[in-house]
Amino acid sequence: MSQTTKIAIIGTGFSGLGVGIKLKEAGYDDFVILEQSDDVGGTWHENHYPGCACDVQSALYSFSFEQNPNWSRMFARQQEIKEYLRGCAEKYGLMDHIRLNTHVAGARYDEKHAQWTVETCDSPRLWAYMQDKGLKPGDSLDRSDKTLPTFERFKADIMVSGMGGLSTPAYPGIKGIETFTGKSFHSQDWDHGYDLRGKRVAVIGTGASAIQFVPEVAKEAARLDLYQRTPPWIMPKPDREIRPLEKTMFRRFPQTLNALRKSIYWMLEARVLGFVGNPRILKLGELQARRHIRNQIKDRELRRKVTPDFHFGCKRVLISNNYYPALVQDHVNVLTDGIREVRGNVIVDGEGNEREVDCIIYGTGFKAQDPIPAGMVHGRNGQDLLEAWKEGAEAYKGSAITGFPNFFMLMGPNTGLGHSSMVYMIESQIQYILDAVKQMDRHGWRSVEVKEEAFSQYNASVHAKLGDSVWQTGCKSWYVNENGKNTTLWPGFTWQFRNQTRRFDAAQYRCEQTQSELDRQGVALA
Repeated sequence: MSQTTKIAIIGTGFSGLGVGIKLKEAGYDDFVILEQSDDVGGTWHENHYPGCACDVQSALYSFSFEQNPNWSRMFARQQEIKEYLRGCAEKYGLMDHIRLNTHVAGARYDEKHAQWTVETCDSPRLWAYMQDKGLKPGDSLDRSDKTLPTFERFKADIMVSGMGGLSTPAYPGIKGIETFTGKSFHSQDWDHGYDLRGKRVAVIGTGASAIQFVPEVAKEAARLDLYQRTPPWIMPKPDREIRPLEKTMFRRFPQTLNALRKSIYWMLEARVLGFVGNPRILKLGELQARRHIRNQIKDRELRRKVTPDFHFGCKRVLISNNYYPALVQDHVNVLTDGIREVRGNVIVDGEGNEREVDCIIYGTGFKAQDPIPAGMVHGRNGQDLLEAWKEGAEAYKGSAITGFPNFFMLMGPNTGLGHSSMVYMIESQIQYILDAVKQMDRHGWRSVEVKEEAFSQYNASVHAKLGDSVWQTGCKSWYVNENGKNTTLWPGFTWQFRNQTRRFDAAQYRCEQTQSELDRQGVALA
């Protein structure tokens, strides 16, 4: 890898690949995309658990400039989305820019030279080291350990994070969990080599991933214990295969696929009226979700267990046709008394009941409140990004942070959606960042940093709108941090966010010119 580059991009999901594609189209070739895994795809490469699929329609969950007429289903599955992203990387000539198996250990801003020093190491060697030391993703490393893999450094003028908010697995803090003598893994690190047939399996968590893999695990396990803290609201999934005639029409007449995409977009956009406008509108959705439970579960006690007691929409609304049918099977147990501790191969629930298990699968999601690990990104004066976010993650237009010049985020704080496709938001941010790069070149700016006043006013406006949303009605969700602050969701229509990010608003930034530009202006003024 070269010792210097204009732009360093982290991640090869929709965000990282999207930035790379648009940079190439704009004539930029001096950039590198760093990927810790052995292939592109981001979350769609990392998450490969049984049943993994998207909960947004395929036609909308794709780049607007690279619509796919060949989706096999209305809601694409993991492997198909990964193949789509790989195809995009190859088609647009990004593979020569991508460095696979490259873990970004840290990045530090050099104020004197207005550059980022990025530190990387070989991912497989690091994973082997962490496994040997019993470390999990996000754990700090002992830099004095001489067995730690070698780290390399390079310089970048601009750094773009495309890591996403759901990239660091979250594990439950359960007494004695480290003493478990059976097999255990997180849904993101699914062990396909472990045979679940005939096993006593405990699944901890009932979030978006769990409702997809639980039905698949139930097909093989001899006994499945599902430890549920809070049941989610679940709607029917309007999924089906896309007919051959439809695919032919999409290929021959691309405008028909675009029309489908737009119809889906506006249908989903209407949901915003309930989330941030009038939450009473969501009662219609709750009635449908309750009917879904009644239609698929006849046992009254089980119905009671899986029926939420919070406002519809306060937590992420999920979609599934096979989750409830999996729960009614005789060998599946929905347990709601919590977990007191783990002893050897025994899980003890909150009532003191003991159950032996062979395998624990964590369906406990991700560290959404800490999208970037502590110690990874340091801005002016060496400030750790997580220290800057000690009251909760914030960014200007989800993209820029005061104290971190030339650093941009995709899918940053308050860009998440509870109703539509994140790819739409990602493309909006890509346009904003690309315009920033162009303006930096055009005006000879060596650094841009959002002004503190603009940063504060923007976030105050966002949180004022969030105050009246359904997400603030009292439920405990990963949208909201421990202080009750919603750091994840965008409180409005997605087209409103696109309007805000259509142009890089340099007036809201401190723009520092290069010495050569100052010299040029000095000559001109003389």
